[in-house]
Formats: sequence, structure tokens, C-alpha cells
Amino acid sequence: MYNPSAAGAANTSGSRLFVYEIEGLRQSGETDSLGYPIRRSGNVFITVPYSRMNQEMQRITRLGGKIVSIRPYDGSDLGKGNGSSVSNGNGSSGTGQPVQPAEAPKPMTQAKEKKKHDDVPVNIYRPNNPYVGSCISNEELVGENGIGTVRHLMFDISGGDLRYIEGQSIGIIPDGIDDKGKPHKIRLYSIASTRHGDKIDDKTVSLCVRQLEYKHPESGETVYGVCSTFLKNLEPGAPVKITGPVGKEMLLPDDPEANIIMLGTGTGIAPFRAYLWRMFKDGERAANPDYEFKGFAWLIFGIPTTPNILYKEELEEIQSKYPDHFRLTYAISREQKNAEGGRMYIQHRVAEYADELWNLVKQEKTHTYICGLRGMEDGIDAAMSAAAEKEGVVWKEYQRSIKERWHVETY
Repeated sequence: MYNPSAAGAANTSGSRLFVYEIEGLRQSGETDSLGYPIRRSGNVFITVPYSRMNQEMQRITRLGGKIVSIRPYDGSDLGKGNGSSVSNGNGSSGTGQPVQPAEAPKPMTQAKEKKKHDDVPVNIYRPNNPYVGSCISNEELVGENGIGTVRHLMFDISGGDLRYIEGQSIGIIPDGIDDKGKPHKIRLYSIASTRHGDKIDDKTVSLCVRQLEYKHPESGETVYGVCSTFLKNLEPGAPVKITGPVGKEMLLPDDPEANIIMLGTGTGIAPFRAYLWRMFKDGERAANPDYEFKGFAWLIFGIPTTPNILYKEELEEIQSKYPDHFRLTYAISREQKNAEGGRMYIQHRVAEYADELWNLVKQEKTHTYICGLRGMEDGIDAAMSAAAEKEGVVWKEYQRSIKERWHVETY
């Protein structure tokens, strides 16, 4: 997958406190017993530890309230102003207690900062001194009567020090010069293989590349992408200049019991193929004795036609072999219809399963990855907003609180 900018994941801590601003709570016997002082005007502010965020969302919904904002507790006196203030920060009891500013915790950020991943390899090879590998294979992935051309390329990197992990990208410098007589600039592509490579021998790296093709806005002639065309036509044995690796945004969590939601379109499947191989391929599992995936992975994959399902046999083999741990859902735009009778795009599939996805996202061990065409995030956010709103949660606020578990790389 071509990736014009490639920039991790972290464990959460239940000691962080967040403030829920709530409107619409009904005064009742239950709220009285919980110690929620509800005024006739103004909203209620409740402090909640990270570990109890989901439970409090459900209880607030049950009491008729709606969460209008979520922000970190900075130790200020929330009782000042129009709203009332209670705390539910003890982590074990469901009873709210008044906030005591004198016992306020230290200031904290909206969500835990993503791990720096200092041990992740980055920029081993730079554009001014790339690694020169060679093409081992170059195979077409689009089936007969499919749209466009997508290639799976495997490169030999055994002669250098290039190493990488799942979720990273490498740069390719195409041969030749541009119209100014200068060498072509690098293009970044998401890596489609695990750290061990397709041969599981630590000697290869693979890419999934669609040939860019578009009409010139003025002349109307067909224009082909420089680097993608170079790679499409690369013969086995030919040299290829490689830089990198780069990127820490799309790394998998170390937890083998994590839930992994993957939302991808087209060549956005590249990093997800690497994830799935690491989780499920027999050779990979043998090569990684310290990582045995026991969680749940769900791929929702958007493509235009059935022949455009990249790595179809691999995906369906994993689904067949591990039905309790891997779920595969297609959104085939030119063959399937959405609920309104239009084309089925990935955002429609997400909307269809939004309640299930929302219940997964609320779990602290769930990481969500979005990879593909820029703009797909909007439809996904709309679907998640609708699901969250059923529990009185403002999706955008909640999304900011889980930024260490929400990973996006679109192009």
C-alpha cells in the first residue's frame, strides 16, 4: 500500500481520572442513593477512573443521562459554576462522593501517551544511502475481470542490515530521473509481511502495490504513477533501492489476548496481512514461541469486486482454521447493496455492525486500525457515533480518550 506519510500502542492505567459532564439525569430514588446531587438547572460532573469508564457509561444511560463531554480531571473544583460535582473514583464502589480538591491527583493528559517504542527499528537506511536489494518475485493479486492491477512483490534483503516489524513502512526509490533531471523521490509503502518475511527466514520484505492510474485533468490522457509503475514492471532479479523502515503508529500491541479490529480498503490490507500472518500462520507461530495469539481479530475489508479481494485464499483459510479467533467481513461495493439500496462501502458495513464494534472498542484490550483511502474515517466515525449515542456517549470525546488504542493511516 502506498503511504505518503508513515509515522503505537500502550497499556492503559486505571489510576487516571476523567470528568464526565452529564445532562438529563433524572432525580429519583436510585440517584439519591448514589449520592448524585442533581439540580433543576446545570449539568452534573462526575469523576471516573479509566478502569470504570464503561460501567459508568452504562449506569448513566440507565439513569436517563447523556454524556456531553469527557475530559481529564486536573484537580480543579468542579463544583464551581452551574453544575454539580460528584466523584466515582474509588474504583470498587458504585457510590459517588463529592470531589475534594485538597486530595486532587496530579494533572494528567486526555489519554495515556503512546509508547515511544525506542526499541523499534527506524531509518536504518536513508534516501542518501539506500539499501539495494533485489526482486525475488512480482505477482498479480487481482483476479480475472477485476479492476486495475495490484502486485505482491517480495524483495531479498539478506545482504544488509534492514529489519522491521509489523505495521511499519519502507521507502522505494524508483530508477530514473524526474522532469527536472533529478532522481525520483522516495515513495512509502506499508509492509505486507511479518518481521520474518514471507519465507519466514528473516531475509525478505514484501509489499502490496496498486499501479496508480488517472486521467490528466487538462489533456484527458491516462497518467500512470512513477513508482507504482516501476514496481509493476520490476523483473525478478532486478535491483531495487529501499529506505527505512519508518512508522510507529500501526504497531500491534504485545498482548496476545488483545482484540484487533482492522478496517481497510484496497491495498490498505498490507499491514493487516502482516498482522494476520503473525497471529495465525503455522510457521510464524513456530517462529514466535513467546507470542501465541489468543484474542479476537476482525477484518472488515472494502473492495470494488470479488476479483479485487486481495489475498482472498489466505484470508479465507485463516477464517476456516480459526473461526473463534478471526472474523472476516467483506464490503464489495459493486456487487453488494447497503441498507438504502446503494453500493456497499466499508462505512456501511461498519454501520451494520456498529453496536458489536462499539462493545469491542469499549474493552481496554481492543485496538482498532484503519488503513486505506483518506476520507474513509468520516463514515466510520459517523457509524460509531450512532452506536455510542445509544449509551449517551459523545463518540469524538470518547475517541480522544482511547487514542493509544485507535490507529489510523490513510492516504
